[in-house]
Amino acid sequence: MEVKNILSEVPKSLENECFESLIQTREVKIERIISLGHASPEGYWYDQQQNEWVLVIKGRARLRFEGSDTMISLEAGDYINIPSHRRHRVEWTDPAEETIWLAVHY
Repeated sequence: MEVKNILSEVPKSLENECFESLIQTREVKIERIISLGHASPEGYWYDQQQNEWVLVIKGRARLRFEGSDTMISLEAGDYINIPSHRRHRVEWTDPAEETIWLAVHY
């Protein structure tokens, strides 16, 4: 068995968000997402087939859900469960430091 650290091996340059699958089965996918000032493209909404539980391990981000003007602010340690087909987008991630997410799709 190999021990890894979710905070290590962060790319030096992040032109695009980094999505890294950590574990995947038919029922669940766990991934690390690294953002640095990234946001969803204008007008784009995630509409996922599975539920998604997301934890911000490091950094800060803001999410918006379709039909609401309210933004959900997340900081290190904050998590949210997003039901399947609940359309959402990433409005902002901290441009000064990496935002490291742990996402569980189930």
